[in-house]
Amino acid sequence: MSISSQRPKQSDTSSLQQAAKMGEVKTPRRMFLISIALIYVCAFSSIYVQIPGLYGDEGIVPVRLQMPKVQRPLLEQLEASPSLLWLGPSLGLGPQQALELICLLGVVLSLGAVLLGPLRDSLIYLCLWALYLSLYNVGGDLLQSEWDMLLLEAGFLAVLVAPLGLLRCGSSHKYHDSVTFWLIRWLLFRLTFCTGASKLASGDPAWYGLSALSHHFENQMSPTPLAWFVHQLPDWLLRLGAVVVLQCEITIPLMMFFAPIRRLRLFSFYVQLFLQLFHILTGNCGLLNLLSIALSVSLLDDEHFNSSAILKKKGQEKKSKACAQTFLCVLTVLVELAVYVFILISTVILFELQINWENKTLSSKTNFSQKEFDEFLKHFQGLTIWVGVLSFTWEAVAAMLMCVCTRGLVSKVWSLIQWAVITAAAVAIFALSVVPYTAMTGIPVISEVRDLYSAVEKFQLVGAYGIQHRIISTEGRPEIILEGSYDGLTWTEMNPMYKPGNVNTAPPIVGPYQPRLEWLMWQAAQEGSDQSPWFTGLVQRLLQGKPEVFSLLQVDEAQFPFSQKPPALVKAKLYNYHFTDPAKDKTHLQAWWRRKYNEEFFPIVNLGDPTLEKLLDESGLKEKFPNQPSSDTPVCQILSQIRGHVKGLSGSLVLSTLLATLVGIFLVKAVFSWALGGKKPRPASADHKTKKAKEPAEKSHATASLSNRGGKKDSEERKVESEKSPRKRK
Repeated sequence: MSISSQRPKQSDTSSLQQAAKMGEVKTPRRMFLISIALIYVCAFSSIYVQIPGLYGDEGIVPVRLQMPKVQRPLLEQLEASPSLLWLGPSLGLGPQQALELICLLGVVLSLGAVLLGPLRDSLIYLCLWALYLSLYNVGGDLLQSEWDMLLLEAGFLAVLVAPLGLLRCGSSHKYHDSVTFWLIRWLLFRLTFCTGASKLASGDPAWYGLSALSHHFENQMSPTPLAWFVHQLPDWLLRLGAVVVLQCEITIPLMMFFAPIRRLRLFSFYVQLFLQLFHILTGNCGLLNLLSIALSVSLLDDEHFNSSAILKKKGQEKKSKACAQTFLCVLTVLVELAVYVFILISTVILFELQINWENKTLSSKTNFSQKEFDEFLKHFQGLTIWVGVLSFTWEAVAAMLMCVCTRGLVSKVWSLIQWAVITAAAVAIFALSVVPYTAMTGIPVISEVRDLYSAVEKFQLVGAYGIQHRIISTEGRPEIILEGSYDGLTWTEMNPMYKPGNVNTAPPIVGPYQPRLEWLMWQAAQEGSDQSPWFTGLVQRLLQGKPEVFSLLQVDEAQFPFSQKPPALVKAKLYNYHFTDPAKDKTHLQAWWRRKYNEEFFPIVNLGDPTLEKLLDESGLKEKFPNQPSSDTPVCQILSQIRGHVKGLSGSLVLSTLLATLVGIFLVKAVFSWALGGKKPRPASADHKTKKAKEPAEKSHATASLSNRGGKKDSEERKVESEKSPRKRK
């Protein structure tokens, strides 16, 4: 009687666990954590190489100028600006050395998280997030890019997604993985949708006229040589590309990111992957593109990585499929086709796509105004919040039911406690993210939520994306060209390594390295010198002949004209750069660029010039206190030795070496695992061994409970069988 009553309960529990495995995200979660750790490697190492020239004592914006002149309590400093930099004096470190130590710790921890599974722990990612937040809060304009904010938010979500080592002994964390992983998908949606919507909400005439890609490839921050070739494509094809970009960033996230149909989410993942790879090939591999790919993993599940098992399972269940299941599958396919048809028809209508069979071209133009799009955005942005609420509720309730079905009272209570804590944290993050998400349309938000967002804004838990969209210039790419002179008559250009300068030089391939000075100069060229106070510090260091700043422009001294003696005079001009057109610029066949002088960007100054001193004072860069000599502690000596090995190397070379080392380690591990696995005989599966071990015990237990007679005889038979078994003989 007891046996028959326990079997249905066990079968129900196993069926629920089998259903839970259908939506598991173990593999995507591991991919996301490795990706975030790898991005941390790129971010910390890129900043470390540039610290002497950017934030050093002889850098453009010395970080020591931000240190309080009057000693304040540590808690008061952390409350005003959360940063581990304030711990430097207590460790005997100067401000520059403290920044270097923060970056090196970040590189070591992130490398460990990439290589070792046990280090992909919540505490490790919390340390990485705190280290990068420390850099962000003291970095000023040099570390205020959109990818810095996105890395901090994604890094904090990694803290919630990663398992906590203290709880790793239990297995209940897998039941609420879907709750924390949903937050990554919500961040991906906010990033993608706001990026696309801002292109039209800003009223950019290039996007409304669908001519954006005709100017984008030469106007982007760091174009590659491939961007020059893509720029030569026919105009109708580039206009069609603009339509595809808008649909990929607006329509597809709205229709597919939170769709209950799994294949729609998979389709949207590959669309986003293709879009980001295209950006990387034409605009270098930026952290923003890498973060977008890492977030796109939230659209996948474990089932996607086990296609062979899926085909086998479908083949086994094909004969026993019920009519209701058949109807559901057919309905799902019809809904998928309806979504694809809707996207296609909406694209044709909204952008008036027409095929010209004679010229073999495709014409396109927008069929809506900015006012109509603003109305659409105002209504649909609020709707997306409620869709997010419903989707999150579904995931949270499903996770709670799986916790309830956990075997054992202690495991059930423990898993429910974890679920409650993690769900509460996820609700708080979601509520906070609504505030910056609605900034584009001004949708009212509950005052308590807005006050909470203001209180934690300094921690960069959530960010606003797409708000500061840059209008694409149709007059060319503005570029700042620095020039130096000894006599004021002969001027020589100082061209940086990672931005256009010489028209005959091909666009550089930077890779995942992030050159901050080139990015700032690209930004300053569009905003003006009044909005870039750091530029005055750059001019001052060039006049002083600081090698730390020279290395930011050119690592190879032979390529820098003032490496031996600093210039006496410095000025800056603003040019408009265009990609050359072979059909039109027949006299410039060897050139990649053509340029035209626009205006003066910075006046002619020299050291001691009243104009320069006034600008330094207004920018807060004037030295008011002497530089304190650094201490000679063991930590300082180690930092100096590491800096000495890196000195003279370009940032892209250092980062490429790190990444190549990681690839080599992974290849060696793969070869060893393959070699060791090939020598061993193929072992039986763990499930098969478990079943064989349990069968005698279940049979003996059933025999003993069904009949009390013949117990002695049965025990003797079992004894004889055990003596005859191979293990006993052995």
